Parts: sequence; structure tokens; C-alpha cells
Amino acid sequence: MRSRVLGAVGALSIPLRAAIGIAAVGVGALLFFAPLRVQTVALVTGVGFALVGIAAALIPQTRGGVPLHARVLGGVLVVLGVAMALWPSAGAPGLAFLIGAALIVHGLLAAWQAVRGDGRGNAGRVGSVDRRITAGLTAVASITVGVVAFSWPVLTIVLFRFGVAAWFVFLGLQLLFTALLELRGHGDVNRRRHRTTRGWTRTIAAASALVIAVLLAYGSVRLLSGVPLPEPGTFYTAPANAPTEPGRLLRSEPLDQGVPDGARGWRILYTTTHPDGAAAVSSGTILAPEHPSDNLYPLLTVAHGTTGIAPKCAPSLAAAPFDDGAGTALQEMVTQHGWVAVTSDYIGLGTQGTHPYLVGEAEARNVLDASRAAREFDEISTTTDTVVWGHSQGGQAALWTGQIARGYAPELDVKGVAAFAPAADLFGLAESDKTEVGGKTISAYIATTWNRLYPELRLDEHLTPGSERGVEKIRDLCFNGKDALPALLRGSQIPNQVFPDRLLDGEFGAKLKRQTPVGPFPAPVLVAQGLADPLVKPALQQNWIDARCTAGEPIDYRTFPGLSHMSLVAADSPLTPQLVQWTLDRRSGTAPTPTCNAG
Repeated sequence: MRSRVLGAVGALSIPLRAAIGIAAVGVGALLFFAPLRVQTVALVTGVGFALVGIAAALIPQTRGGVPLHARVLGGVLVVLGVAMALWPSAGAPGLAFLIGAALIVHGLLAAWQAVRGDGRGNAGRVGSVDRRITAGLTAVASITVGVVAFSWPVLTIVLFRFGVAAWFVFLGLQLLFTALLELRGHGDVNRRRHRTTRGWTRTIAAASALVIAVLLAYGSVRLLSGVPLPEPGTFYTAPANAPTEPGRLLRSEPLDQGVPDGARGWRILYTTTHPDGAAAVSSGTILAPEHPSDNLYPLLTVAHGTTGIAPKCAPSLAAAPFDDGAGTALQEMVTQHGWVAVTSDYIGLGTQGTHPYLVGEAEARNVLDASRAAREFDEISTTTDTVVWGHSQGGQAALWTGQIARGYAPELDVKGVAAFAPAADLFGLAESDKTEVGGKTISAYIATTWNRLYPELRLDEHLTPGSERGVEKIRDLCFNGKDALPALLRGSQIPNQVFPDRLLDGEFGAKLKRQTPVGPFPAPVLVAQGLADPLVKPALQQNWIDARCTAGEPIDYRTFPGLSHMSLVAADSPLTPQLVQWTLDRRSGTAPTPTCNAG
């Protein structure tokens, strides 16, 4: 009976191999092109692994039948595939484990074939050498991709699925191609030639798969390790006799990179305050028109967006220090309209200390003290009037700068505050973004900095299971231009939200709520928001705007359909000319255009 079953399967081996090959290619194509949810990806991937396991366990690759080791490992592959298909809601780490395990099992099967030959003692026969080489290459490729899958527990499902899709396409085409060649070789007197051609074609395909697997592993290491950035030098070290009065310029040096044509740039070091009011030192930048003028320059005070929380993440250390936020509009204000722009790095970026990440009042002090220090700079002379800009984290800081300016730096006269996609409702953002990649990355920055600033919260002891390692990795990665990718990828590997809901419901949540700027604001306020922003949700921003309008704050709220968090401040954004004109209007005294009662 058993021999008849095996004989029937053997007789059907060519059409079965072709059918499963076509199905595997279809699975790969589906993973590549279909807009699938995570659970559906797991289901499709599981079906694909089950098919490959059936091919390995039941379909003889030679006339000697299926060896025992192939039946065992093929059966394991089927079990893993079925488990994946029936358990699609297990969560990304569990599913990634199944994918990695299935790939490694397939690699072990191929390795056994490479070591033992075809299982019939024919290691020296024609065609056996190429089969063993093919099996060896396939083994290394599968095991390599399997190990990489363990390194990307979330992206294995969300993004790494494309690598798994390529693997399915490769195996499917291999099965289909060998079946077609074997069918073509039946009854042909030149069958040996067909076997040789088929064998070395398999070898070339397996070698290509190995190259792809090695490149995938190399790329994973490079992506997750981050981009090398310069560490702060002696310029950022506070002098021993630094004054304690905030807003005093300590030193400056010319910038030799990233300065736009028609402008001059400098780094500055100045005094400011820690969140608790203690004396501190911060760094920043100044950008001025290329040609000096005897007239007072109008002053633009800029609060930068998220760049990270490590000292090396300071914008003044970046290759393009003036590209943050609305960089094109900033350059136009300086080179075409003759303004001077000053930006604070904030404490802890460049200088020593804990960066007060998204702690609104502390950031605002750093920003205002940078403008105070700029007025002591001998190379330029500025007015006491200033307009404040900020994007994202800097948008929150800009709103707080306007809110505390009269009390903290009364010598500066804030004529306007412009905030682009500001993190105005920090608690709302923590709630809405907690399970998303960007939200997890930002939460990791908050977890590290607030754990130091507010030790009574003991955040490091109350993170969700599995998030501690991700938080530890992210804190040393910057979020500045191209350097943002490693931080986001690390954030993608945190399996759950960083802060459990019970933390958001307690004192930590209360502190997040206290970071909301509510005014009063001393000057007209412009808020710009992209309606396709996945990070700062438009609905949250609208709620904040509505609350401020109800409180009597005349906000000019401008929305931009189709623009995301970053495209809102891109060079070709429609916000750019509007922002330039709005800023010039604040200087000229043109009446503002609030939209609270519009519509």
C-alpha cells in the first residue's frame, strides 16, 4: 500500500512540483504587491511555508523517493506554516519567530542534502555535485535570512515581508523550472545533457539567492547601527568661570559647512537654565546676511524640531545646520530680506546635561536665552523685536516661548509666533501615536530624558515588557535628516507601546498634559498643519485650536491638504511663501488675520 502511494506521488511529482512552484510564486507576488494587513501577511506567509514543506516532504526530487530527513524537516516546515496561518494575531514577535524558524528549518533540510547527497549513495554520480552545491548555497541563504528575521521582529511582518516574498518567488521558480526541464527531458536521448543544464541552472539560482541573503544581512547591520556622527568638541565645554546669569554669550566660532549662499554662520555657546532653574550652558547657531550692515537686523528666533537626545544630535554639529523645519523660508528671510536667525540646540544637545525633550517651558528658556546671547554678538546688531518659528517639537517650544516671553525675557518684544505641526497636545499625541513607529521612537526619547528629569516617576521600571531594549538602543540614535532612519527602524522593533496605559492615566499623564501651551500669547499666532500628517494628527490639532479660540486667543490656523509632517515644511510647500509674507507682516505691523470665527 505504502509503495503504491509513493509510486502515485512519484508519478505525479512533476505536475505537483509545477503546481506548488506556481503557488509559491503567487504567494510571493501577493506579499509584494497586495496592501495586506499584518494578520493577512502572516496568513499568506504561513500558507506559503506549508506548501514548501509539502514539496520537501512528499515530492521526490529523484527516482529514489523522499529521504527520511526530508520528510521530517518538511513536516516541521508544514507545522510551522500551519501555525502561522492559524495564529495570525499572535503579534509581530511571535510571527517573526515562526518565520525565522521556518527559514532555518528549510536551511537545515538543504544542508542535510548538501552533506548526504541525494540519499541513495550516489554522491559521485553525474548531477550529484551540482545538487550538493545548490543545496549548500540554499542552506546558507535560508539560514542567513532566518537569522535576520529574528533581528527584525516587527519589520519581519511589516517590511521584511518583501524579503520573504522574494524567497518564495525564488523557490517557486526553482520548483517550476526543474519540473518543466524534467518534463522536457522525458524520452529524450540527451537526458543527461538536460540534467546537467538543469542542475547548474539551479546552482546559479541558489548562488543568486545567497548573494541577496548576504546583502540583506549586511544591510540590516548597517541600518540598525546608525550613521556615524561627530561628537561635540571642546567648543561645547562650559568655561570654568561661566556666569550664572542666563542669556550671556560665552564664545562663538564661524561655521564652515552647511551655510547657504549669501549668508554667514556661527556656532555660539551661551548661558541658560535647567528645567529646575539652575544655571546651565547651551549651544546654538546664528545665520546672518553675507554682507555686514550698519543697520539693526530684524531678529528671527527659531526653535528646532526633534533631532535626538544625545549630545552628538545638536543641529549645530549637523552637516546642514539650517535645514531644520522651514529651512527654505529661513534662508529666504536671511539672504533676501536681511534678517538674522538664531537657533538654540537646547541643553543636552552639544553641551552636557539632560535634554529637556518636549518640556515646554525649559525649551522656551533655552530659545529666549539664545536670542539674548545673539544680541551680545559683536559681528551683528539686532533689534529687540523678534518673530518666533518652530516645527514639531520646535512648534511646541515656539508656542511656549511666546507664552513665557514677557515674564522671562521682557527686553525682547515678540511680534509673532509661527508653529508648524506643533506638538501642542503632548498627552493626546502619546495616546494616539502610542502603537505607531514614530510614536514609539518619540516615546523612547521621552522615556530616557524624563526618567532623568523626573526620577520620582521611575519610568525605567514601568515600561511595557519588551520595550526596554528598544528604548536603550534609540536613545543613542539621532533623528536628524538621513540619521532618522536608524531611530525609526529601532522604533519599529519595539513590539508594544512604550508606556502602559496605567502610566498615562497617572502622574506621568498629568505631566504630559501640563506641557500643553495655553497662552496667553503676546502676539499673533500662526499654526500650520498638514492634513496628511501621520504623527501630529490633524484632529488633535483642531481640538487644540478650538480650545484656544474658545479661550479668546486669536489663532491664524492654516491647513494644507495632502501634506505630511515633513512635506509641510519642504522647499516646495505652499506654506513657504505664506510664512515669509506672514513674518514680514509682523515686522511691518500689518493687522493679523485670525481664523477662529471663520466658517
